[in-house]
Amino acid sequence: MRVLVTGGAGFIGSHLVDKLLLRGHEVVVIDRFLRGNKLTREAIRNIRLVEGDVRDTRLVLELTKDCDLIFHLAAYLGVDIVADHPLETMDTEAVGMKNIANAAVINGIEKVVYASTSGVYGKAAIEMAVDEDFQVAPNSSYAIAKRYNEIYLQSLFKEKQIQSFSLRYFNVYGPRQDTRMVLPRFFQQAIEGKPLTVFGQGLQTRDFTYIDDVVEASIRISEAGKGCEIINIARGEDVPIVELAKAVVQLVSSPSQVQCLEPPPGRYDFEVQRRCGNSEKLTRMTGYQLATPLATGLGYTYDYIKNHLILS
Repeated sequence: MRVLVTGGAGFIGSHLVDKLLLRGHEVVVIDRFLRGNKLTREAIRNIRLVEGDVRDTRLVLELTKDCDLIFHLAAYLGVDIVADHPLETMDTEAVGMKNIANAAVINGIEKVVYASTSGVYGKAAIEMAVDEDFQVAPNSSYAIAKRYNEIYLQSLFKEKQIQSFSLRYFNVYGPRQDTRMVLPRFFQQAIEGKPLTVFGQGLQTRDFTYIDDVVEASIRISEAGKGCEIINIARGEDVPIVELAKAVVQLVSSPSQVQCLEPPPGRYDFEVQRRCGNSEKLTRMTGYQLATPLATGLGYTYDYIKNHLILS
C-alpha cells in the first residue's frame, strides 16, 4: 500500500515508518521537524519526506493522492509545550484533522488511523483500568482537542463512510524519545548525576507502553479494523512515577537521588493521580497483546541511549 504518515519524523512516527517499510509499503511522510528528525538514514532513503504543516490544505491534498491509508500522528506534544501553546495545540489538531478528512474524501482513501490519547479520560480514572466505554472527561487543551477529533472521525464515518480508528495511547516510551517526556528526562538526569525531579510525592501512576508494541498494535488495527472504532493501547499496569525514577537510577547505576517538587500552576490540568488502561478490545480486534515488560523496555531504551549518548 501507499501510506501517508503525518508527524512521521517524530518519536512514534519514525518507528511506525520503520515497521511499514519492513512490511513492504510505500511511505510518504509530512512533518514540521519542530523537534528535529528522528527518522533513520535508511528510512529517509526509502520514503518521500516532505517538510510541511498538516494545516496546509493544498499540501495535504497533494500528498494523499493515490494513498490507501493515512496514519495521522502530527500534534504538539509535551506537557510544558502544550501548556505554553494551547491555541497552537488546538489549531493543529482541529485544522489538521479537517484537512486529513477532506483529503480522504476527495482522494478516495478508505481508512484513517489517528493518534489520540489516554488524556481524554481526564482525572476521572482513579480506581480502575479504564476501557473505551468509560466516561471521558478531558480537561486540557490537548485532551479536549483529541476528543474533538475522535468525534469528528465518528461523524466522518457516519456521513462519508471513511473508516477510522482513534488510538488512545497510554504513555508510550522507548528509543528516540526526547526529554519533553518523563522517562528520557529521568535518564538524562541520572546519567548526569543530577536529582530526578518528580512532582508531589511521585505517587501518581501511569501505564507505560513500549514503542515496538504500540507500533505493532497500530498497524494490526489498520489491517484488521473495520468501521469506526476507538481503541486503548495500554499494558494495563500502573506504575508510580517515583518507582519509575528509582528503576532508572538503579539501571544507570547513578548516584542521583529522587527529588520531590511542587508542580507549577501550568501543569495542573495535566496532573492525574492514576491512569491505567484496559486493552481487551485491542486483543479482541487483532489477537495482539502488548507484551514488553517495563523492566525489559527500560533496558532497551537505556541501551539505545548509551549507544547514541545524546538526549535532546
